[in-house]
Amino acid sequence: MTTDRLGLHHKDLLSPLLRAITVSLSEYCFANLYLFRDSHRYEVLSNGELFIKGLTYDGFTYLMPTVPPAALDLVRLKERLRAVDFLFPVPEEWLGAFSPAEFEVSFHEGDADYLYTVEKMSTLAGRKLHKKRNLLKQFVDAYRHEALPLTDEHMGDARSILDAWQKDTGLGAGQTDYGPCREALDRYEELQLCGGIYYAEDEPAGFVLGEEVNDETFVLHFAKGRTKFKGVYQFMFNNFAKILPPKYKYLNLEQDLEKENLRIFKSSYVPDVMVKKARVRVKQ
Repeated sequence: MTTDRLGLHHKDLLSPLLRAITVSLSEYCFANLYLFRDSHRYEVLSNGELFIKGLTYDGFTYLMPTVPPAALDLVRLKERLRAVDFLFPVPEEWLGAFSPAEFEVSFHEGDADYLYTVEKMSTLAGRKLHKKRNLLKQFVDAYRHEALPLTDEHMGDARSILDAWQKDTGLGAGQTDYGPCREALDRYEELQLCGGIYYAEDEPAGFVLGEEVNDETFVLHFAKGRTKFKGVYQFMFNNFAKILPPKYKYLNLEQDLEKENLRIFKSSYVPDVMVKKARVRVKQ
């Protein structure tokens, strides 16, 4: 088996495989894997079948398949899984490939992706989202604002937003996703990302960026805003949902990693679907 640290040179190999899988999980995007390659210690393993080896945020080793498990040799898979803690992330629709007599399936709450309908995010309709509508209105009423595509001519402003956001956190760069986000901006076109940048009172106020994960789901990998502009996040999400092509049904805001601030923030938008990710172990 050959082992290689995941790098940009794997893009042409992995992107078509991941795109062909068509699940809505945020991990099945090359840019996501590449940008967080250091955090998860990603390696590409090849020996006839191709896997990605990684480390979960809570410290477990895993293999990630690059094809649905039904297409794998399960005998060889069982042998490979004995060298790691589990197979991950496995969408629920794949679990039929695993015999309960041979495999153990578990779910971790912090793994699940938060999915929202694009319609909900573009309207913020309903009683449960009235606070979001109020914050959106406050932003629109309080500031002269502009929403633009995130293109090369605005990358300098996006970097300044990211730097200011990092300073506002009061944390070190290694304690946030500053590094992956900065690289996403630096390699924006190379990684085929897409996003929007937002201005308030002619100042750079925030940006979002992500990519298509399947034909009906767009995943936002990063959303960074200047909190001095009250309501900027509500404005960004609402505006970006409005301009997404109509084929997209869902907006994926990824998992919360069991971080309380992320859980509260993402739950406050009342997700329409929590997409679980199974951890599949070989029974001893």
